[in-house]
Amino acid sequence: MPISQTAAGLVGPFDGLDVPWLLKMRAAVRRDHAFLIWAPFDAPARRWSYGEFHERVGALAAGLAKRGVKPGEYVLIHLDNCIEALLAWFACVELGAIAVTTNTRSAPAEIEYFADHCGAVAAITQPAYSELVAQNCRNIRWLAVTSHDAGAAPAQAVSRGDSFDSLFADSADRPRRAADPLAPCSVQYTSGTTSRPKAVLWTHANALWGAKINAAHEDLHASDVHQTYLPLFHTNALAYSMLATLWVGATCVIQPRFSASRFWGVAREHGSTWTSTIPFCMKALLEQEVPRDHKFRLWGTAINEPPAFAAFGVKMIGWWGMTETITHGIIGEVDQPNIPMSIGRAAPEYQIRITDDDGRPTEVGDTGNLSIKGIVGLSLFAEYLHNEKATRESFDEHGFFLTGDRVERLENGFIRFGDRAKDMLKVGGENVAASEIEQVIVVVPGVREAAVVAKRHPMLDEVPVVFIIPHGGVAGAAPDLHDRVMAACGAGLADFKVPREIRLVDDMPRSTLEKVAKAELRKMVG
Repeated sequence: MPISQTAAGLVGPFDGLDVPWLLKMRAAVRRDHAFLIWAPFDAPARRWSYGEFHERVGALAAGLAKRGVKPGEYVLIHLDNCIEALLAWFACVELGAIAVTTNTRSAPAEIEYFADHCGAVAAITQPAYSELVAQNCRNIRWLAVTSHDAGAAPAQAVSRGDSFDSLFADSADRPRRAADPLAPCSVQYTSGTTSRPKAVLWTHANALWGAKINAAHEDLHASDVHQTYLPLFHTNALAYSMLATLWVGATCVIQPRFSASRFWGVAREHGSTWTSTIPFCMKALLEQEVPRDHKFRLWGTAINEPPAFAAFGVKMIGWWGMTETITHGIIGEVDQPNIPMSIGRAAPEYQIRITDDDGRPTEVGDTGNLSIKGIVGLSLFAEYLHNEKATRESFDEHGFFLTGDRVERLENGFIRFGDRAKDMLKVGGENVAASEIEQVIVVVPGVREAAVVAKRHPMLDEVPVVFIIPHGGVAGAAPDLHDRVMAACGAGLADFKVPREIRLVDDMPRSTLEKVAKAELRKMVG
């Protein structure tokens, strides 16, 4: 379902607008108000007003143009949370280039794939990853490196790439182009049920949709302070937090990453009123003393009002969304009671469908397959970049996007998350395809067959466990097979995808057609 021009006479909500318009408008009407507060761990916080940030984005966009980056070209942004990550993202989209944000925990083979798949012409990274990017992004024209590692001094001198600061030019020369809401804006690589992550392409209208609808769902206002520590290379922090903040003219506090010991201090210092969080972070915060004078009024997370986290004294709204949906397709109620442990009700901006495996509607109390319908290029992603087949197959004949998630219908329109597609794992908030891990392991000499399943984990939700049938059976397995498998995973996968356990077996339970019965394997890992 590629992007198509709107039918004659139809007017879209963002006609004539794009992301640079939004930032420019905010800089005009909230010039001196704090947009971003950079709160590194070991240095004083740095405040960026809307006006100052807009000026620096213009200078960087002008500099990128001088370095030869053209509209329609892809720029890899491989950065942990920092102001430079957001400057680079906005500068790219102002120029008309496509910002490609990548997970900084990615392995060398993944970085190489990202750069080659999108055809990146340049890359921006930080000292800790400069050698990794330089060695694996061989087709880029240039590499720029920031002066710090997410607020920390570099562990060693950088020998590859130019200085990020050298990219800036005169903001008076910032590029000018006609606003096109359907123009490509950014790309995020997200794990699917295939072996390689798919590149989710957003238009400018997608980004504006995420900004506006997230702000509405979250009841954000200009007086709010949104504390952000989840990674900015993901939709959650990028759209749920930062873009939503920009839409209403509020303030976004950016931390390098989550730190339980620093969370409350930063919240009190800056008067944080909102945060988007995940169970992993909340579990860690239970070990900290909750200050009585915090200003939080709402937290957004995976589930409504989880009883285990009542100690924080903050209302928690649940939600469900994907990179492909930009915002929440299911959302908890801000001003009404929610069913605890549900994820909310269907968002009014979408059509939500829950059906059984034969396509029939489910009843209250039943679990079924979740699909969602919106407008491609506006409320749903534009396409999977360079993968027309995957794009086409992700929609059914009625135009519903097939999420691969299963949910349970509750009373009064509420929905509870059931389980994920059988081969997807959720590791500390990261989506991981079991097949991606299996394809790395199965080529290791001595491995005949491999099957990865999820094991419950008290902090990370799930972790991967692999069952391996060795050549010659368990008795004939090479003594160093375990070490070779772990070495292959460490070289080919991000660290959160590396199996926590390896179990050697002579055979595996089978279903029809001799497929591995993963449901039985899951029972074995508990």
